Amino acid sequence: MRRVLIGLVPIIIMAVYAYGWRVMALLAIAGAVAVFTEWLFLRPYHEPVSSAVLVTSTLFVLSLPPALPYWMAVVGILFAVIFGKMVFGGFGKNIFNPALTGRAFIYVSFAGPMTSQWTLPFNHGWGGFLAYAPSMPDAVTTATPGMLLKTGESFAIMDLAFGHLPGTIGGTYAWAVLLGGLYIVFTRTANFRIVIGGLLGYLIAGLTFWLAGAPGSMDPLRGMLAGSFLVGIFFYATDPVSASQTNTGRWIYGAFVGALSSVIGTFSAWPAGTMFAILLANMFAPLMDIGIRRLETRNGEAAS
Repeated sequence: MRRVLIGLVPIIIMAVYAYGWRVMALLAIAGAVAVFTEWLFLRPYHEPVSSAVLVTSTLFVLSLPPALPYWMAVVGILFAVIFGKMVFGGFGKNIFNPALTGRAFIYVSFAGPMTSQWTLPFNHGWGGFLAYAPSMPDAVTTATPGMLLKTGESFAIMDLAFGHLPGTIGGTYAWAVLLGGLYIVFTRTANFRIVIGGLLGYLIAGLTFWLAGAPGSMDPLRGMLAGSFLVGIFFYATDPVSASQTNTGRWIYGAFVGALSSVIGTFSAWPAGTMFAILLANMFAPLMDIGIRRLETRNGEAAS
């Protein structure tokens, strides 16, 4: 969990540069609420609060629009900790990724602020390091690059990679996500099979739809850089608790997340389907692992 937090450091630094110190305020509030909530649930059992709850709160905040009201973030992190984790028995027992569980709840509960109030990032000088937040009346747009790509618009790769366009707090700077993501992969904190499987699944499915001219399809490389897919496949899909636990299953799980992200992003009203793809993959991961282990045991017995 500490390595995941270290991997998130470049993303957080660039998020503050893009959107100001309000990012740190959101992180502090969500972190405090998450720790206190878990402490309340663990108090009767005299168990300590795990560092995993800080990972949950941090990942939750990084998935939000920069201008989301504080109270909505509090509602989301409460739901994430209580219904995404503690109702299953606490750390190590949850079926779904807690951070995405909280995000999904406020995504459907507060659709306007979660989908249409995107803040243009700072792109010059010291950026958000000298500001609390961008000037809201002049810096709110109604569409992310992902949504615009679905309508046929195009953006330079460099603009998508280096945070010149609006996005989620943690998904604006693709290069920072790659830097942190590669760190947790090379330190074996995140399983490389899930990441590679996810990247291949997304690229193959996205390229197929794009070349076939499917309505709503987009250049898969730009689609990967424009939305939340990269941060999703590196930091959310690789959650060691809710992801597949077998090596074969991890390849399938990752490919499923990647391909389904492209399918949802292409054929639904949403420009990115990574959140829903990961939660659906979480649902089927345990069943898939049971089937894979039984098949491996049966093949081993047959070989002997």
